[in-house]
Amino acid sequence: MHCKKIVVSLAAASTAAAQRPEDTPICDYYTTALLKNNTAENQYTLLTLLVNTVVIGNYTQPNVGVVVPGILAAGKYNGTDVNLMPYFNGELKSSNRGGKTGVAVNFLDGGGAAPLQKNMPADDPKSNQYFLLTHLYQFFGALLSCSEYGMGAFPDFGGHASMYEVHKFMDLGPSELGYFIEQVALAASSFGVADSDVAVVGKALSGLFGMRCSPPATAIPAQGPQLQAICIEDTCPLSPDAVCAKYMPAVEPQPNSTGAAGGTLNHSVTPTVTMSSPATTTMGPTAVSQAGAAATGLGMAAIAGGFAMLML
Repeated sequence: MHCKKIVVSLAAASTAAAQRPEDTPICDYYTTALLKNNTAENQYTLLTLLVNTVVIGNYTQPNVGVVVPGILAAGKYNGTDVNLMPYFNGELKSSNRGGKTGVAVNFLDGGGAAPLQKNMPADDPKSNQYFLLTHLYQFFGALLSCSEYGMGAFPDFGGHASMYEVHKFMDLGPSELGYFIEQVALAASSFGVADSDVAVVGKALSGLFGMRCSPPATAIPAQGPQLQAICIEDTCPLSPDAVCAKYMPAVEPQPNSTGAAGGTLNHSVTPTVTMSSPATTTMGPTAVSQAGAAATGLGMAAIAGGFAMLML
Protein backbone atom coordinates (compact mmCIF):
# COMPACT_ATOMS: atom_id res chain seq x y z
CA MET A 1 0.00 0.00 0.00
CA HIS A 2 1.29 3.44 -0.89
CA CYS A 3 1.60 6.11 1.79
CA LYS A 4 -1.40 8.43 1.40
CA LYS A 5 -3.82 10.62 3.28
CA ILE A 6 -6.46 8.59 5.10
CA VAL A 7 -9.50 10.11 6.75
CA VAL A 8 -10.61 8.18 9.83
CA SER A 9 -13.76 8.87 11.84
CA LEU A 10 -12.84 7.91 15.40
CA ALA A 11 -15.93 9.59 16.82
CA ALA A 12 -18.14 7.44 14.62
CA ALA A 13 -16.32 4.32 15.77
CA SER A 14 -16.65 5.21 19.44
CA THR A 15 -20.39 5.85 19.11
CA ALA A 16 -20.79 2.62 17.15
CA ALA A 17 -19.82 0.49 20.14
CA ALA A 18 -22.24 -2.37 20.80
CA GLN A 19 -24.39 -1.40 17.81
CA ARG A 20 -23.09 -3.83 15.18
CA PRO A 21 -25.89 -5.97 13.72
CA GLU A 22 -25.23 -9.68 14.13
CA ASP A 23 -25.41 -10.27 10.38
CA THR A 24 -22.77 -7.61 9.61
CA PRO A 25 -19.14 -8.80 9.70
CA ILE A 26 -16.82 -7.01 12.11
CA CYS A 27 -14.61 -6.00 9.19
CA ASP A 28 -17.41 -4.42 7.16
CA TYR A 29 -18.94 -2.66 10.14
CA TYR A 30 -15.76 -0.91 11.26
CA THR A 31 -14.63 -0.16 7.72
CA THR A 32 -17.84 1.83 7.32
CA ALA A 33 -17.53 3.40 10.78
CA LEU A 34 -13.89 4.45 10.33
CA LEU A 35 -13.43 4.92 6.58
CA LYS A 36 -17.01 5.57 5.43
CA ASN A 37 -17.08 3.56 2.18
CA ASN A 38 -17.08 -0.23 2.55
CA THR A 39 -14.83 -1.01 -0.42
CA ALA A 40 -12.13 -3.66 -0.86
CA GLU A 41 -9.47 -0.95 -0.72
CA ASN A 42 -10.85 0.50 2.51
CA GLN A 43 -11.19 -2.93 4.11
CA TYR A 44 -7.54 -3.60 3.28
CA THR A 45 -6.65 -0.18 4.69
CA LEU A 46 -8.48 -1.01 7.93
CA LEU A 47 -6.52 -4.25 8.28
CA THR A 48 -3.30 -2.40 7.49
CA LEU A 49 -3.97 0.14 10.25
CA LEU A 50 -4.92 -2.60 12.71
CA VAL A 51 -2.03 -4.98 12.01
CA ASN A 52 0.60 -2.24 11.85
CA THR A 53 -0.58 -1.03 15.26
CA VAL A 54 -0.44 -4.58 16.63
CA VAL A 55 3.16 -4.87 15.44
CA ILE A 56 4.71 -1.49 16.35
CA GLY A 57 2.17 0.01 18.73
CA ASN A 58 0.33 3.32 18.50
CA TYR A 59 1.35 5.42 15.53
CA THR A 60 -1.93 7.24 15.02
CA GLN A 61 -2.95 10.11 17.28
CA PRO A 62 -5.43 10.82 18.61
CA ASN A 63 -7.08 7.49 19.24
CA VAL A 64 -9.72 6.70 21.84
CA GLY A 65 -7.15 6.76 24.64
CA VAL A 66 -5.89 3.16 24.54
CA VAL A 67 -2.10 2.82 24.54
CA VAL A 68 -0.72 -0.09 22.50
CA PRO A 69 2.93 -1.15 23.05
CA GLY A 70 2.93 -3.55 20.09
CA ILE A 71 4.23 -7.10 19.86
CA LEU A 72 7.80 -5.97 19.16
CA ALA A 73 7.99 -4.19 22.51
CA ALA A 74 9.05 -6.23 25.54
CA GLY A 75 6.33 -6.45 28.16
CA LYS A 76 4.57 -8.66 30.68
CA TYR A 77 1.61 -11.01 30.46
CA ASN A 78 0.04 -12.11 33.74
CA GLY A 79 3.25 -11.06 35.49
CA THR A 80 5.55 -13.01 33.15
CA ASP A 81 8.17 -11.18 31.10
CA VAL A 82 7.60 -11.51 27.36
CA ASN A 83 9.95 -10.50 24.55
CA LEU A 84 8.86 -11.49 21.04
CA MET A 85 11.45 -9.39 19.20
CA PRO A 86 14.03 -12.24 18.88
CA TYR A 87 11.53 -14.22 16.79
CA PHE A 88 11.35 -11.34 14.32
CA ASN A 89 14.89 -9.94 14.06
CA GLY A 90 16.86 -13.13 13.49
CA GLU A 91 18.24 -13.57 16.99
CA LEU A 92 16.69 -17.05 17.21
CA LYS A 93 16.68 -20.01 14.84
CA SER A 94 12.92 -20.20 15.09
CA SER A 95 11.58 -19.96 11.53
CA ASN A 96 10.41 -22.93 9.49
CA ARG A 97 11.93 -23.01 6.03
CA GLY A 98 11.08 -26.63 5.33
CA GLY A 99 13.92 -28.34 7.18
CA LYS A 100 14.02 -30.42 10.34
CA THR A 101 15.21 -27.52 12.51
CA GLY A 102 14.49 -23.83 12.71
CA VAL A 103 16.55 -21.18 10.96
CA ALA A 104 17.20 -17.52 11.73
CA VAL A 105 15.22 -15.12 9.53
CA ASN A 106 15.12 -11.34 9.79
CA PHE A 107 11.51 -10.22 9.35
CA LEU A 108 12.43 -6.55 9.82
CA ASP A 109 14.47 -6.34 6.62
CA GLY A 110 12.00 -4.09 4.80
CA GLY A 111 12.62 -0.88 6.72
CA GLY A 112 11.43 -1.89 10.18
CA ALA A 113 8.88 0.47 11.70
CA ALA A 114 9.28 3.38 9.28
CA PRO A 115 7.15 2.01 6.40
CA LEU A 116 4.54 0.68 8.84
CA GLN A 117 4.17 4.21 10.19
CA LYS A 118 3.36 5.26 6.62
CA ASN A 119 0.61 2.61 6.39
CA MET A 120 2.80 0.32 4.31
CA PRO A 121 3.99 -3.26 4.98
CA ALA A 122 7.62 -2.59 4.00
CA ASP A 123 9.76 -0.46 1.72
CA ASP A 124 10.93 -3.50 -0.26
CA PRO A 125 8.29 -5.77 -1.86
CA LYS A 126 10.81 -8.62 -2.00
CA SER A 127 11.65 -8.49 1.71
CA ASN A 128 10.66 -11.00 4.39
CA GLN A 129 8.94 -8.11 6.15
CA TYR A 130 6.71 -7.42 3.15
CA PHE A 131 5.54 -11.02 2.91
CA LEU A 132 4.96 -11.30 6.66
CA LEU A 133 2.92 -8.10 6.94
CA THR A 134 0.83 -8.62 3.82
CA HIS A 135 0.06 -12.18 4.92
CA LEU A 136 -1.06 -10.81 8.28
CA TYR A 137 -3.36 -8.29 6.58
CA GLN A 138 -4.85 -11.08 4.50
CA PHE A 139 -5.15 -13.56 7.37
CA PHE A 140 -6.96 -11.12 9.62
CA GLY A 141 -9.16 -10.10 6.70
CA ALA A 142 -10.34 -13.70 6.45
CA LEU A 143 -10.65 -14.05 10.24
CA LEU A 144 -12.81 -10.91 10.46
CA SER A 145 -14.96 -12.05 7.50
CA CYS A 146 -14.25 -9.06 5.27
CA SER A 147 -16.86 -9.23 2.51
CA GLU A 148 -14.37 -7.96 -0.10
CA TYR A 149 -11.64 -10.41 0.93
CA GLY A 150 -10.16 -11.97 -2.19
CA MET A 151 -11.62 -9.26 -4.40
CA GLY A 152 -9.36 -6.94 -6.39
CA ALA A 153 -7.72 -4.55 -3.92
CA PHE A 154 -7.96 -7.11 -1.09
CA PRO A 155 -5.96 -10.19 -2.15
CA ASP A 156 -6.73 -13.51 -0.49
CA PHE A 157 -4.33 -15.14 1.95
CA GLY A 158 -1.12 -16.27 0.29
CA GLY A 159 0.58 -17.81 3.31
CA HIS A 160 1.00 -21.34 4.67
CA ALA A 161 -2.22 -23.16 5.47
CA SER A 162 -0.99 -24.52 8.83
CA MET A 163 -0.04 -21.97 11.48
CA TYR A 164 1.47 -24.82 13.46
CA GLU A 165 3.92 -25.50 10.64
CA VAL A 166 4.83 -21.82 10.53
CA HIS A 167 5.46 -21.62 14.29
CA LYS A 168 6.54 -25.15 15.23
CA PHE A 169 10.19 -24.25 15.90
CA MET A 170 9.31 -21.33 18.19
CA ASP A 171 8.24 -23.30 21.29
CA LEU A 172 5.71 -20.61 22.21
CA GLY A 173 3.95 -20.78 25.56
CA PRO A 174 0.80 -19.25 27.08
CA SER A 175 2.50 -15.96 27.96
CA GLU A 176 3.81 -15.36 24.43
CA LEU A 177 0.49 -16.17 22.76
CA GLY A 178 -1.46 -14.32 25.44
CA TYR A 179 0.69 -11.22 24.94
CA PHE A 180 0.11 -11.35 21.18
CA ILE A 181 -3.66 -11.64 21.60
CA GLU A 182 -3.59 -8.83 24.16
CA GLN A 183 -1.88 -6.53 21.64
CA VAL A 184 -4.51 -7.40 19.02
CA ALA A 185 -7.20 -6.50 21.55
CA LEU A 186 -5.53 -3.23 22.52
CA ALA A 187 -5.02 -2.25 18.89
CA ALA A 188 -8.67 -2.92 18.07
CA SER A 189 -9.80 -1.03 21.16
CA SER A 190 -7.59 1.92 20.20
CA PHE A 191 -9.67 2.35 17.04
CA GLY A 192 -12.94 2.30 18.96
CA VAL A 193 -13.93 -1.33 18.38
CA ALA A 194 -16.65 -2.32 20.83
CA ASP A 195 -15.67 -4.48 23.80
CA SER A 196 -18.02 -7.24 22.66
CA ASP A 197 -16.38 -7.36 19.23
CA VAL A 198 -12.88 -7.30 20.71
CA ALA A 199 -13.88 -10.28 22.83
CA VAL A 200 -15.14 -12.16 19.75
CA VAL A 201 -11.78 -11.71 18.03
CA GLY A 202 -9.85 -12.73 21.14
CA LYS A 203 -11.95 -15.86 21.59
CA ALA A 204 -11.39 -16.82 17.96
CA LEU A 205 -7.62 -16.42 18.25
CA SER A 206 -7.44 -18.27 21.58
CA GLY A 207 -9.57 -21.14 20.32
CA LEU A 208 -7.72 -21.50 17.05
CA PHE A 209 -4.14 -21.18 18.32
CA GLY A 210 -4.18 -21.64 22.10
CA MET A 211 -4.72 -25.38 22.67
CA ARG A 212 -1.74 -27.74 22.63
CA CYS A 213 -2.19 -30.76 20.32
CA SER A 214 -5.47 -29.41 18.97
CA PRO A 215 -6.97 -31.32 16.01
CA PRO A 216 -7.01 -29.83 12.50
CA ALA A 217 -9.15 -26.72 12.23
CA THR A 218 -10.04 -24.35 9.43
CA ALA A 219 -8.56 -20.85 9.61
CA ILE A 220 -8.83 -19.96 5.92
CA PRO A 221 -11.91 -21.59 4.35
CA ALA A 222 -10.23 -22.18 0.99
CA GLN A 223 -7.39 -24.08 2.70
CA GLY A 224 -9.54 -26.45 4.75
CA PRO A 225 -8.69 -28.06 8.13
CA GLN A 226 -5.04 -27.83 9.14
CA LEU A 227 -2.99 -28.13 12.33
CA GLN A 228 -3.22 -24.65 13.83
CA ALA A 229 -1.86 -24.82 17.40
CA ILE A 230 0.74 -22.10 18.07
CA CYS A 231 0.86 -22.57 21.84
CA ILE A 232 2.82 -25.84 21.87
CA GLU A 233 5.13 -25.53 24.89
CA ASP A 234 4.45 -28.03 27.68
CA THR A 235 2.58 -25.55 29.91
CA CYS A 236 0.03 -24.77 27.19
CA PRO A 237 -3.48 -26.09 27.89
CA LEU A 238 -4.05 -29.50 26.33
CA SER A 239 -6.90 -29.77 23.85
CA PRO A 240 -9.72 -32.06 25.04
CA ASP A 241 -9.52 -33.63 21.57
CA ALA A 242 -5.73 -33.84 21.57
CA VAL A 243 -3.95 -35.41 18.60
CA CYS A 244 -0.41 -35.07 19.91
CA ALA A 245 0.92 -37.75 17.54
CA LYS A 246 0.40 -35.30 14.68
CA TYR A 247 2.71 -32.75 16.33
CA MET A 248 6.48 -32.81 16.80
CA PRO A 249 7.83 -32.51 20.36
CA ALA A 250 8.35 -28.83 21.14
CA VAL A 251 12.02 -27.83 21.22
CA GLU A 252 13.34 -24.49 22.44
CA PRO A 253 14.85 -22.49 19.54
CA GLN A 254 18.60 -21.98 19.58
CA PRO A 255 20.25 -18.55 19.43
CA ASN A 256 21.64 -17.47 16.09
CA SER A 257 25.39 -17.95 16.52
CA THR A 258 26.09 -14.98 14.24
CA GLY A 259 23.89 -12.70 16.34
CA ALA A 260 20.82 -10.81 15.21
CA ALA A 261 20.34 -10.73 11.47
CA GLY A 262 20.16 -6.96 11.42
CA GLY A 263 16.53 -6.25 12.23
CA THR A 264 15.84 -3.12 14.26
CA LEU A 265 12.78 -1.14 15.29
CA ASN A 266 13.27 2.50 14.35
CA HIS A 267 10.56 4.99 15.27
CA SER A 268 12.25 8.00 13.69
CA VAL A 269 9.59 8.44 10.99
CA THR A 270 6.21 8.81 12.61
CA PRO A 271 2.85 9.59 11.04
CA THR A 272 -0.15 10.23 13.22
CA VAL A 273 -3.74 11.31 12.99
CA THR A 274 -4.52 15.02 13.21
CA MET A 275 -7.99 16.51 13.46
CA SER A 276 -9.19 17.87 10.11
CA SER A 277 -12.89 18.38 10.86
CA PRO A 278 -15.42 17.33 13.51
CA ALA A 279 -15.47 13.53 13.94
CA THR A 280 -12.68 13.01 11.39
CA THR A 281 -8.93 12.55 11.49
CA THR A 282 -6.23 12.69 8.86
CA MET A 283 -2.87 10.95 8.65
CA GLY A 284 0.14 13.21 9.16
CA PRO A 285 3.60 13.20 10.86
CA THR A 286 4.13 13.35 14.64
CA ALA A 287 5.56 11.32 17.54
CA VAL A 288 4.84 7.68 18.40
CA SER A 289 3.90 6.53 21.87
CA GLN A 290 6.09 3.64 23.05
CA ALA A 291 4.72 3.52 26.58
CA GLY A 292 3.43 0.35 28.17
CA ALA A 293 -0.27 -0.38 28.39
CA ALA A 294 -2.64 -1.90 30.88
CA ALA A 295 -5.65 -4.00 29.92
CA THR A 296 -8.71 -1.77 29.56
CA GLY A 297 -12.45 -2.34 29.47
CA LEU A 298 -14.66 -5.39 29.22
CA GLY A 299 -13.09 -6.54 25.96
CA MET A 300 -9.62 -6.86 27.47
CA ALA A 301 -10.97 -8.53 30.59
CA ALA A 302 -12.97 -10.96 28.49
CA ILE A 303 -9.97 -11.91 26.40
CA ALA A 304 -7.69 -12.35 29.39
CA GLY A 305 -10.34 -14.37 31.16
CA GLY A 306 -11.09 -16.50 28.13
CA PHE A 307 -7.46 -17.38 27.58
CA ALA A 308 -7.02 -18.06 31.29
CA MET A 309 -9.92 -20.52 31.17
CA LEU A 310 -8.06 -22.48 28.52
CA MET A 311 -5.28 -22.87 31.07
CA LEU A 312 -7.48 -24.54 33.68
